[in-house]
Amino acid sequence: MAGGVVLVSSSIVRPVRSSQSDRTKIHLTPFDLSLLQFDYPQRGLLFSKPDSDFHLISRLKDSLSLALEIYFPFAGRLVKTENLEDDTVSFFIDCDGSGARFLHAEATSVSVSDFLQPDGSVPDFMKYFFPADDFKSCDGVSVPLLAIQVTEMTDGVFISFCYNHMVADGVSMWSFFHTWSKICSSGSGFNHKPLVLKGWFLEGIDYPIHIPVSETERSPPSRELSSVPITKEWIFHFSKKNIIDLKAKANSEVASSDMEVSSLQVVSAHMWRSIIRHSGVSRERETHCKIVVDLRQRVNPPLEKDCFGNMVYLTSAITTVEELLDRGLGEAALQIRKLVSSQTNDTCKRLAEDWFRNVKNLKSGIGSKVGDTIVVASSPRFDVYNKDFGWGKPIAIRAGPSNSISGKLSLFQGINEGSIDIQATLWEDVIVKLLADVEFLEHVTTA
Repeated sequence: MAGGVVLVSSSIVRPVRSSQSDRTKIHLTPFDLSLLQFDYPQRGLLFSKPDSDFHLISRLKDSLSLALEIYFPFAGRLVKTENLEDDTVSFFIDCDGSGARFLHAEATSVSVSDFLQPDGSVPDFMKYFFPADDFKSCDGVSVPLLAIQVTEMTDGVFISFCYNHMVADGVSMWSFFHTWSKICSSGSGFNHKPLVLKGWFLEGIDYPIHIPVSETERSPPSRELSSVPITKEWIFHFSKKNIIDLKAKANSEVASSDMEVSSLQVVSAHMWRSIIRHSGVSRERETHCKIVVDLRQRVNPPLEKDCFGNMVYLTSAITTVEELLDRGLGEAALQIRKLVSSQTNDTCKRLAEDWFRNVKNLKSGIGSKVGDTIVVASSPRFDVYNKDFGWGKPIAIRAGPSNSISGKLSLFQGINEGSIDIQATLWEDVIVKLLADVEFLEHVTTA
């Protein structure tokens, strides 16, 4: 490893009392398979350092084994089947108990204050605090579906993870993480209800789905990397008051009181307008705001709110740069609101059926290289700070470098009630301009 991070050990943690006799086979939907070429999402929580008598690593590994017994799909593997009759391949998750990767690392020269820069910048060394920065979902045939890294610092501990997006989404991952922390803090298992798999598949679509072989092969490294502008990561903080003021401004610009916008929508709209204003994109060009939508309560009949699996997909609000910048914050937030509201059962069904009939462009990625797109990932609705492994709650959350393009925004619950933190990956010159933009900074802080 690098960046002052030294790998101490690497091991596989398997679920305790794992039984091969009742192993589960999970078929994959179009929404799962569309993520075949996506990097494993990466997240991590920063904690103060526990006392030396806590036995940190052994307790984390023992409790992880118990958590994997409950969340058994994370201990499985992706299986690829060749369909020789039509030169395609198919995939499913085999819950075979193979286990998750557990990395123990040390960064004895790094402190909590090094991590939490007062200007909001994210230090370059942070990428080494995450496991497996080059795994893609299709790699799950040979690598674990879940990897954990625990990095001990001088005065802190960073617990990070990456996971295969085809087996789970943020709802499922944070639910697992919460269960793991409760098991660790209690020192034993607890009465957890059996895992409810999403058990969802569209009628009329046969599975396993056949995918052209060419769409499943890893894309070669880009030769254009040297010409791509350098990206940097920055933390922007929206306080509860910032958000109230933004909502008041946006809703005053919206004609109908029945169409009031939410905190998430207005914060996303403010970032969208501010980033595009400084991205150098021509006013005639289209600009996209891609939003992650959770389908659990949108399909009919609705699924349980916390059922396990991947039930999200990206959908885009689209307008021209000219309209985005000239029509104001309220109109931008309203576009996002209308987009989210339009994601009904029928919409989901049409998207899945169209994908099934036209399996293509799996390698297109999540964004654009020309600076006309923002991608709003994660959610401030995830309760990330209520994760106590037995020595105290987290003091910060960070996203790893996977799936990074200029315009990727990872939204998190802020540590103060009602606040939202955004970890933004942007071209360096865009960040410089944002930090000098009085209109932008009126509603956001970087400290």
